[in-house]
Amino acid sequence: MIAITALEKAAELSKPRRIMKYVLVYCTAGNVSITVDEKEFKLTTGEVITITSGQIHSIKKTTKAKGFVLEFTLDFFCKNDNDIELIFHNGLFCHFAMNEVIAADKNIIESELNFITGELETQPYQYLISVHSRIELILVEINRAKVKRGDEIWKPDALFLKFLEAVRDNFEHNYTLAEFAKMLGTTEIKLNELAKLHAGKTAQNVIYGLIASEAKRLLTYNDLSVKQVAYKLGFSDPFYFSKFFKKHTRISPKSYQSSYSL
Repeated sequence: MIAITALEKAAELSKPRRIMKYVLVYCTAGNVSITVDEKEFKLTTGEVITITSGQIHSIKKTTKAKGFVLEFTLDFFCKNDNDIELIFHNGLFCHFAMNEVIAADKNIIESELNFITGELETQPYQYLISVHSRIELILVEINRAKVKRGDEIWKPDALFLKFLEAVRDNFEHNYTLAEFAKMLGTTEIKLNELAKLHAGKTAQNVIYGLIASEAKRLLTYNDLSVKQVAYKLGFSDPFYFSKFFKKHTRISPKSYQSSYSL
């Protein structure tokens, strides 16, 4: 549900891992290179990176690095629509591979992460409420840092984010857009409006993009055959999956797997 580890003691990050939690890595000293999906990022003192639930990530190299690795589930943090919008505000935890390194106020972020560490260790009365509020403060501070450096403010709609989560949680079912709309208590028209507003494309193409990203992760890190990946993503015909993958990535799944396998 919620955990925090010292960066220098996060042995589980030495190898690529995938967890269904939202991960925040903050560097308080030295520097660290982190791989997220196919990209590598370098954090130095006072810098943070956010990793979306489900993304493959690992520490590639450290130089006397110290800091924190905070991870929490969507259910823990998102109690209402405001929480959902905050977690994705300005692309902090985004399903469209918008990971980036952000320099944030070291005094504030480090203080809050230390406080969270203490709360989780001692578990005083209502400590989870306290931890939730501290994560809110951290995300607000990171958002302020992005605004200060001139980033355009992006405030997503909670319904759109629920749509993204629903797609990602149901790959194997191969649901139609109509089925997702019914699941979310809305209409295809509304989902298309939100998709065009927030992603610049139709809701169906958003689904295709999420499927393609998931396929890349499965092909690269899960030691599965192309046929197994196809079935895992709801395709009854592996040949059709190969055509789909090549259309959306411009490379065949077999070639992609050969290029990026560890």
